[in-house]
Amino acid sequence: MDFTPAADGGTTARCPMHGADFAAAPHDVYDRLRAEGPAGPVELAPGVEATLVVGHEAALRVLQNDALFARDSRHWGALREGRIALDSPVLPMMMFRPNCLFTDGAEHLRLRKAVTDSLDAIDVRQLARDVRQMGDFLIDRFSERGRADLIDEYAKVLPLLVFNKMFGCSADIGDRLTTSMAAIFEGRDALRADQELTACLMELVALKRREPGDDLTSRLVRHPAGLTDTELKDQLVMLMGAGVEPERNLIGNTVLLMLSPQGSGLLIEEAMEHVLWDNPPIANYATHFPRQDVDLAGIRLAADSPVVISFAGANADPSLHHARRSRSQGAHLSWGAGPHKCPASSPAQVIALTAVEKLFNELDDLALELPAEQLAWRQGPFHRALAALPVRFAPSPAGRVAAATGRHPLPAAVPEQTPQAVGEPAGQPAAPARRKGFWGTFLDVFRL
Repeated sequence: MDFTPAADGGTTARCPMHGADFAAAPHDVYDRLRAEGPAGPVELAPGVEATLVVGHEAALRVLQNDALFARDSRHWGALREGRIALDSPVLPMMMFRPNCLFTDGAEHLRLRKAVTDSLDAIDVRQLARDVRQMGDFLIDRFSERGRADLIDEYAKVLPLLVFNKMFGCSADIGDRLTTSMAAIFEGRDALRADQELTACLMELVALKRREPGDDLTSRLVRHPAGLTDTELKDQLVMLMGAGVEPERNLIGNTVLLMLSPQGSGLLIEEAMEHVLWDNPPIANYATHFPRQDVDLAGIRLAADSPVVISFAGANADPSLHHARRSRSQGAHLSWGAGPHKCPASSPAQVIALTAVEKLFNELDDLALELPAEQLAWRQGPFHRALAALPVRFAPSPAGRVAAATGRHPLPAAVPEQTPQAVGEPAGQPAAPARRKGFWGTFLDVFRL
């Protein structure tokens, strides 16, 4: 079976992984491909062709063999030849960056060692305490209403706050980091947002070289690998990009399952394991590029063409029937496998588990505003992400932060007062007020 492009530039029937149909029912695509073999032809975005691996054994073969399958997307032939539009929506997730996600061999080992050593020093008990504080801060903002969108008002914001704390961000850097990362994820002026993200992370690196602290950035700065400022920035971008979106989706998908009839009676840990098997937050990714033409269980993969791993599809492989029924944690591929396996699965699960636990502990009578089947999923080939999660609950006073700190919370994102500039004529409009964001307000509230 050959899924490579035809000589005239056409393709055999490629399954589109963009648009509302795929977002609503991705497993229909995985099943259609699996009926023909362990991998098949897909279109990630208009004009971006790839092979999607949906077989578990085939996925492991790709993930575990970096000698045959490179992660470095500079191997991507279509991109090198100018056949991929530079404004393609999938390019930011696939283009080469000098971090441990997109490198191979000795360079990958050097960068990954710095990242894993720095992650291993995280105090998970302190991390859980931080998440509970952040949960109180965010829940206080909507608990009196009795209604909320738990994606926009909780799951989207909490991981950004966690990474600001983990990186040791100052108020100003953290607010800019949060704003730019949110813009990148939402596709709002992504080029400008990427420039701002780079600028504030370079400021953070310079700050930690001058004033190191007990944070992940400082540990990376001090690591014997001797990372340059640019390398430090790129590892931080990778950590945030690979952490914020999955955490948002893992929190949202777990809450959805627990509020759905099929999740009734599940413990949070059990619900999260179901999500990792059935609706993993990053459903398709880990793009590899064959270094030569490869036969993968009868499927011909052309050299330098994108091969994407479907974690969701591989998890649904019929060969895993017994492991899936027992929800065996070691069998699913949601954390990847091989040399690029996620190094942060333990803290990632602590963050999501604590965040979901905080919601159910604080909000009584929590229920979906709409039936689960009516909720919309965000479009895109890589994630499994709710567009919104509207819920209702018994209203409760916004006193959690005050109870924890003895101080009343300050409203977030309220413009700071800007006095009339000296010498300006009376009645002239003042300069635009500078808004204090979530992280700056959080630091004010908790005096961190």
